[in-house]
Amino acid sequence: MNDPVLGPIDQIGYVVADLDRSIARWRTRHEIGPWTVFRNVRLDGRHLGEPVTVTMDVGLAYRGGLQIELIHVTNDTPSPYRDAHGQALVGLHHVAWVVDDLDTAVARLTARGLRVLFEAHNPATRVAYLDDADDPGVRVEVIEGAGMRDMIAFGIAEARAWDGTDPVRIIDAAATSA
Repeated sequence: MNDPVLGPIDQIGYVVADLDRSIARWRTRHEIGPWTVFRNVRLDGRHLGEPVTVTMDVGLAYRGGLQIELIHVTNDTPSPYRDAHGQALVGLHHVAWVVDDLDTAVARLTARGLRVLFEAHNPATRVAYLDDADDPGVRVEVIEGAGMRDMIAFGIAEARAWDGTDPVRIIDAAATSA
């Protein structure tokens, strides 16, 4: 899908029940790697208008020019990663675009009829999730961050050159943002 305003999709995101097992499965079944795992990620924002803090561990890898994101939510707060009963929305979760200006992208998407579910930030990024009441299911995410395009380009190049060694690299997001 190449949105005329946003460009080609940059990321497909999945919510998973067990990040380490999911990464192992993606490596074995799809030969995708290397993976960069960010532990202790925190997003502060608003979910359906209410203030929330969501914590998660996130794994990122690449297939061609597409970033694969695996999300394991580590707290029970209401969020776009949980249903109305608090259960994790395990499975395909969103398609995402990296944007230069989150506010402009959100305004364009809401003008098309999408509804903002979640807006949040941390020191590295700002994100928004939107959905379409007439087309329930997979959410749309827009991501703004100073180094996001560079990080994706680096990950794509790294995946193309990957020889199978050092398959999982772990970064403690809490330690890097402190």
